[in-house]
Amino acid sequence: MSETDTYEAELVRAGARAEGRLARALFYARQYPLGAVGAVIMLVIVFAALFADVVAPQSPFSTNPALSLARPGSAHLMGADFMGRDIMSRVVHGARISLAVGIFSTLIGGFFGVLIGVASGYIGGWFDLVVQRITDIMQALPLLVLALVMSAALGPSLPNTIIAISIPLIPYVSRVIRANTLALREQAYVEAAHAIGLPEWRIALRHILPNTLAPLIVIATAQLGSTILTEASLSFLGLGVPEPHPSWGRMLSESAAEYMRTAPWLVIFPGLAISLAVFGTNMLGDALRDILDPRQRG
Repeated sequence: MSETDTYEAELVRAGARAEGRLARALFYARQYPLGAVGAVIMLVIVFAALFADVVAPQSPFSTNPALSLARPGSAHLMGADFMGRDIMSRVVHGARISLAVGIFSTLIGGFFGVLIGVASGYIGGWFDLVVQRITDIMQALPLLVLALVMSAALGPSLPNTIIAISIPLIPYVSRVIRANTLALREQAYVEAAHAIGLPEWRIALRHILPNTLAPLIVIATAQLGSTILTEASLSFLGLGVPEPHPSWGRMLSESAAEYMRTAPWLVIFPGLAISLAVFGTNMLGDALRDILDPRQRG
């Protein structure tokens, strides 16, 4: 076979794979329409965050007293706040803050939660007992309350907000991963690995850990909306990302009490952004749960 024929065959196979992925995506979109809507919403938010300077070219920091509380119009599609800052620019750039906090908090909390959950479930004994009691203590407090305590202790800043939200996520992730590990370590392939003399650490990392990725994806997607809402709550209370960085929660905090009646657009658009982000992640997480867990399929 000549090089031309080989290249054409590779193109045909690549096209067939692409068509297969598209057909699979369309099938899941028909089966889980709310999940597809959630995925579209999240893609729009991610696109706006990545290309915020193009979507909203005006600076979110520049002030203009002459435009104070300007109504939505052609110059400012979402109006302006009490300092004359463009609301659309602040909402779009605020997506970067919310996604950064949500994604990094989920990654950090998920990473340590998986390590602790796998170790606790696989090692067992007194180690599992101690870890679970610490987990119970941490889960006794709601996510927002524990994040408030951590944020107040660390101080308002973007890295501190990420840390304050990621720590309360660890017990939630570790509890689910531990339960999955307890079931996995009784499987036949794990017993076979023991029989051939593989070391314990290799069994845990090579055979147990990879099989926890499916529930981890579901947990991470579901918790992403919770972390975005928690960041908005912390910023609303003045413990999240400080000024002048645009944050959806801080935009509500600055406007909700004083300008709700006279300039409702200051509250509507940031609140709508938070609602769409949480709705999109929750719907996408529910769809992924059904797709990855056959027992949940209708």
